[in-house]
Parts: sequence; C-alpha cells; structure tokens
Amino acid sequence: MKPARILHLHSTFDLGGKEARAVRLMNHFGQAAQHTILTAVPDALGARAAINPGIRADFPNNAPSLAGKPNLARYRQFADYFANFDLILSYNWGAMDGVMARTIFNSITPLPPVIHHEDGFNEDEAVKLKAKRNWFRMVALARTDALVVPSHTLEQIALKVWKQPESRVRRIPNGIDVAAYAKRPQKGAVLGFQRRDGEIVIGTLAGLRAVKNLPRLVRAVAALDRPVRLVIVGEGPERAAIEAEAARLGIADRLLMPGFLKNPARYVGLFDIFALSSDSEQQPISVIEAMAAGLPVAAPMVGDVAHMVAPDNAILLGEPGSEAGLIDNLKRLADDPALRTALGNANRARAEAEFDERRMLERYAALYGRAMGRPEFGR
Repeated sequence: MKPARILHLHSTFDLGGKEARAVRLMNHFGQAAQHTILTAVPDALGARAAINPGIRADFPNNAPSLAGKPNLARYRQFADYFANFDLILSYNWGAMDGVMARTIFNSITPLPPVIHHEDGFNEDEAVKLKAKRNWFRMVALARTDALVVPSHTLEQIALKVWKQPESRVRRIPNGIDVAAYAKRPQKGAVLGFQRRDGEIVIGTLAGLRAVKNLPRLVRAVAALDRPVRLVIVGEGPERAAIEAEAARLGIADRLLMPGFLKNPARYVGLFDIFALSSDSEQQPISVIEAMAAGLPVAAPMVGDVAHMVAPDNAILLGEPGSEAGLIDNLKRLADDPALRTALGNANRARAEAEFDERRMLERYAALYGRAMGRPEFGR
C-alpha cells in the first residue's frame, strides 16, 4: 500500500507541546505516511529539526497561506490543494481557515477527512474566549471527522461552548516514553550548562510565546534568596523580552537560554525543580516530561495541571496569574531537598501509571486510520 498522504495545518511549527506530539506521531508512523506541513507563520519551523531522518516531510513554498482574511476565493484555493491528500490534520485556531474551507467546499467537491486538534489558546484568549471565534469554530468544526483534545478542560469547552456532539469529540491524553526519562541525564546535553556548588536549578521547556509569561518566571526566580540558576529551553518571539527582564533584575548571569533542544529525556533530569508561569495551558507535555524525570512541579493551576501531578504536588500549585504564589512555591521547594525528592518520586510514579505514550500512539493511529479507511495504519 502506498504511504498515506497527510497534510498538517499548524498555527506555528516552533517546538511546543502540540508540535512535539505531531512530530512524535510522524516519527512513529515511519514510512507508512508522507507529510506536508503548512504553517500560518512560515518562519516558525523550530520543530522541523525533531523529525527523524528518512521521514518524508515537505514544507512547500507554493501552497495556499494559512494567514489571511476569510473569503471564498481563498477557501477555494484551499479546497483545490486539499484534493491532493488522504487526510488533513489541523491544529488550533491558526489553522481554522483551512477547516472552514473544507467544511464549505466538501459538499461541492469530495475532499479528504479533517481531524482537528485543539491544544489550548494564545494570550488573546487566555483569560476569556472570543465570542466570534467560538461561533467560527462551531461552524467550521461541524463537518470534521473528529475534534481531538488532550484535557478535561478542553473537552468541556468543545461540548458546551462549541456545541460539538460527544460522538465527534475525542479526549486523548498526551503521553511520552516514560522509561526514557528514568535514565541519567547526559552531561553536555544543554550547551553552556554547568551546575555551581550549592546552586538550585529551576528549569522549564516552552515555546517562547507571550502566553507562557516567562518574564513572570524570571521575576519569581529573582525574588528567591538563594543561589538559583534558571534554564529556559525553547525558541520563539519572546526571547528578547525574557532576556531584557533578566538584565533589568540583575540575574542575566543566572539565566541560560540554549534554544530548542531535541530529546528532552537527555536533559530534563538536570533540573532540580520544573516550573511553569503560563497564563493558559491545557495538558502540557512538558509537565509530563518533568514528572517522568522525577521532578517536583511549581506552576499555576491552569488547564489540567492540578489533575496531572501527584496529589501531594497539586497542593503546592498556585492560583492562575499569581506571581506571589509562584514565588512561594519555588521558595518552599528550593529550601527543602527532602520535599523535592518526595514529590519527584510521586510524580514519576504517576507518570508511569497515567501518561506512557504507548496508549496515546495506538489511539491516534486508530483514529487516523479509521478516517482514511486504512484500519492497519500505524500499527
């Protein structure tokens, strides 16, 4: 059987949670599929480096643009382009024009099935969803084969706000290769990292976007009264703002930003504490990676984070948007090595029980294969 031709519609392709999962699935499917990736931000391609050699993945320059105002002529271009594929996978709001184009034109020209993935919201909807976008989503999603969400929070939004039927909504929790994180981290995996005597290392993995509010994490680390190193792994448009905040607070020498790094299992275990400062999350893969590496988590109670970590760790999570709460939780963890160890062990056990990737890969393969009429796809 010929490889499945899969078109991916992304808001950006910098390496964040949704991109990491999409790449993991591409690598898992191997030669069973060939992939074409379109992004609304053509230069945001940081996740491209994580695609395994030998995987067919194209980033065409002559495809219709996901950036632009909605109009029928533009949607017609999408429909013509879609006819070249067996399956369309769309991701988040930035791909919704493509979803709408398929919904409008599928009744005129048979087009491949669409499975939409919704992983969360940018800063413009972090506090409150926009009514016009909710209406647009509700209409665009009406003829998709499935809407996939990773979290309980998004599942309820899909059902109650976007009015999607239960038969179409699929909640597939994110998963990782938990066993890989039990290995000792590799020295030299983070360029420029060297632990100093007595230093506590606080780390995070995130796309450097405004919704992650990483300047808040910089301020929280600056407020701690002990030697602390902050490592922020990721790339994105907020890098300069993060570096400027560290310089303003006089901790530029304690901030390490190595950019995008492949295979977090090699280095997450170098941290003592994993921290999030986001205004909005759903089921962040980075938290699962930290748990699998045996780390305690300091974070706001956004999305499903409180349901993900071990119960004893959940007690330590702060209120959304509370910088003081983040500071208090970081201080408590930094001051108590025994607490860090206990919470890290509990988080690792929970990751092993709840978030191993095998089940996630099986569920995605079955969903995609069923949509394409290829029941053995990806197995």
